[in-house]
Amino acid sequence: MSKVLQLRSERAELNTKLQALAKLEADGTNLSAEQLQEFTTLEAQIADLSAKISRAEQAEKAAALSAVPVDEGAQGKQSPPDGRIEGPFTEKQVPGTKMAQMVRLLAAAQGNQQAAAQMAKDGNFGADVHMALSTVTPGAGGVLVPTNFASDVIEALRPTSVLRKMGVTSLPLNNGNLTMPRITGNTVVTYIGTEQDIPLTGMTFGDTKLSAKKAAALVPVSNDLLRMSGVNPRVDGLVANDLTVSMGLSEDLHFIRADGSGVLPKGLRHWAIAQHVLPAPVDPNLAAIDLFLGGLMLRIETANVMMASCGWLMHPRTLRWLQSLRDGNGNKAYPEIDQGQLKGYPVGLSNQIPVNLGDDGNESEIYFVNFADMMIGEDMDLVIDFSKEAAYKDGAGNMVSAFQRDQTLVRVIAKHDFGPRHLECITVGINVKWGAGM
Repeated sequence: MSKVLQLRSERAELNTKLQALAKLEADGTNLSAEQLQEFTTLEAQIADLSAKISRAEQAEKAAALSAVPVDEGAQGKQSPPDGRIEGPFTEKQVPGTKMAQMVRLLAAAQGNQQAAAQMAKDGNFGADVHMALSTVTPGAGGVLVPTNFASDVIEALRPTSVLRKMGVTSLPLNNGNLTMPRITGNTVVTYIGTEQDIPLTGMTFGDTKLSAKKAAALVPVSNDLLRMSGVNPRVDGLVANDLTVSMGLSEDLHFIRADGSGVLPKGLRHWAIAQHVLPAPVDPNLAAIDLFLGGLMLRIETANVMMASCGWLMHPRTLRWLQSLRDGNGNKAYPEIDQGQLKGYPVGLSNQIPVNLGDDGNESEIYFVNFADMMIGEDMDLVIDFSKEAAYKDGAGNMVSAFQRDQTLVRVIAKHDFGPRHLECITVGINVKWGAGM
C-alpha cells in the first residue's frame, strides 16, 4: 500500500471515532471530560494527518513529473520515441467488482457509511462507488445496497450458479410478488362435415405465483484483504468471488431440491409432476441407460415444449460414470460429454444435487429441463451486514470465531423465488446409483 493510502486509511479510522463522539452529543448525550479531551485529541491528529497527506501527495506528483520513459527492449518492446504511451487501454469491468469494493470499504469502516464514502473518495475509487456509499440507506440492521450494485451481483451470479448459467429467465418481483398466467389446456381444431355443428372448444389457464423468500449467505473475509483499502483488482476479485459463490451455492441448493415448505422456495424436484419422475433402471446396461435418458427427453417432447433451451442437471459423479461407458466395440457411448453435452443438449454439474439419497444412502438424481420456462423472480433490494466478533460454522460443521481468525463476516440477504411457467418442462430421474462405487 502506498504511503498516501496508508495515511488516508489512518485518517478515516480517526474520523470514525470522531463522528461517533459527535453523534453522541447530537443525540443529547453530554460528553464527559475524558470524551471532550479525546475529541480535541482526535481533531488534532486528523489535522496532522491531513497535512502529512498533502505533503505526501505533492511528493508523489513531483516523482511522477520527473519520471522518464523506460526502454523495454529486453521484453522485445520499444517505447515510442516521443515518450507517449499509446492506447486506448480499456479493461472490461468484471461483474461484481463494484459491489466487492463497496463491501470491502463498508467492512473496513465497520459499517460506518460516511467513513466508507470518505475512504472511497480518498482511495481513488470510482465516482459511482463513492456516490453509492454516500446515498445507501440503513436496512434491517444492515445497509441497503443500491439497485445498480445489486444488479451487478446478479450478473456475477450467472456464471456461478448452475441454474442461472443454464439460461433461466430472471424477472423483477414488484412489491415482492409476481403472478404469471400459464396455459394448462389448448384449444382443439377439428374438421366437420356439411351442416354439422362446430364443436365448442376453449383454453384452460393456471397461475404460477412467485413471492419473495429471504435467502442469506454468510461470507468470512480476511481482514488482511480489507486493510488493503486502495483499488486492487485482485483483492476485489477475491471478495466478489466469495460473495457470489456463497450466494450461487445457496440458490442452486434451493432452486433444485427445496420442497417449498415454510420460508423455502420450491425447487425443480418438487415442481415436477408425478408422470415426469422416472426411476433409473435397476440393471444399468447401456441399452437400458439409453432408453432411460431418452424417456426423460420424451416426456418434454410430447408436451409440445420448445426444445431449444433444454439441458441436463446432474452430480459430477453421474456424469463421470456416463463418460466412462463403452459400447461393445470399446468406443465411448457418449463421446459428446467431452464437449459438455449429452444427447445433443448441454450439461450442468452441481454438487448441490445429493448422492446420498435412498435407503442405502448411495442414490442421486438427474434432471432434464427446458430452462427457458424456468423463472427466478428477484427483489433487487440486497442487504449487507458486518461483524468482526461473531462466530460461524465452517463446511465441516466446526464453530469458528471471526475475531480469533482475524476475519470480518459479511452477511448478504437477498429476496427471490423460483418457479416454472409450465410444469411439463421438468423431468426427473431418481434412484440413480451410477458411479456409487467410484
